Amino acid sequence: MTPQASPNDSDRVIPREGWHVIHLFFHLDQAQWSLYSDEEKLEAKTHLAELVQEIRSTGSTQLLTFSMVTPKSDVGFMLLTDDLHQANRFEKQLGRALGSGILNPVYSYLSMTELSEYTTTEGQYADDLVRDEGLARDGAEMAAKLEEFRRRMEKYNKDRLYPNMPDWPVFCFYPMSKRRDGTHNWFHLDFEARRKLMAGHARVGRGYAGRVRQLITGSTGLDEWEWGVTLFSHNTQDIKEIVYEMRFDEVSALYAEFGDFYIGLQLPLDELFRRVGI
Repeated sequence: MTPQASPNDSDRVIPREGWHVIHLFFHLDQAQWSLYSDEEKLEAKTHLAELVQEIRSTGSTQLLTFSMVTPKSDVGFMLLTDDLHQANRFEKQLGRALGSGILNPVYSYLSMTELSEYTTTEGQYADDLVRDEGLARDGAEMAAKLEEFRRRMEKYNKDRLYPNMPDWPVFCFYPMSKRRDGTHNWFHLDFEARRKLMAGHARVGRGYAGRVRQLITGSTGLDEWEWGVTLFSHNTQDIKEIVYEMRFDEVSALYAEFGDFYIGLQLPLDELFRRVGI
């Protein structure tokens, strides 16, 4: 196989720093909670509600709350913010918000929003226009299409680095990495081969536009996997379908490893309290 392309390859997109993303999943100790008086329970829930409001009112910060499905966990949070110190402070406060020993962590994941190194560059797009549409490189039509491409990519890059997460009810999170074994080692493929494979992979994902919102965050050097995948949808069927179809895509079929899946329902805090029985 051809060696991996140099990081200085001019066709590659150099990632820019984005937001820190922390996924937090907790078990709620019902036995410990039952020892609280009614007054203490109200005080604890009020404290968590006020903390959630404080976090959500912080600039460049989002906090989503979930009732988790299946006994893997009871309560989930997804925290996005631009400062690691702030992220660290908030995640510690969330774990203690209901009192000592009430929320017990079962899984967490740290990653960052990032740009894809496989995103089409302006030069590649111009080459495609010359090849596929026969446009002259110095023509007015080429200039207009490149200007529209720049606007589209500016929005795309902003959405990747600083996403505004939806209020869709069904939430799914799982970590993943690319394989490094001798037969199918993603990191021994040259850059152009990886770019072509990822282009096909992305086309599958775009087929679910309007049905599934995807956020892929990078975690190399931050957690035990290389990426975190967060999906939002209006129903579980769309989550099943996109994951099922993508697993048959060559990128996933030959090169992907998946961690555990966590499924939750995005709920307002008062409904979340009722759902988990506190």
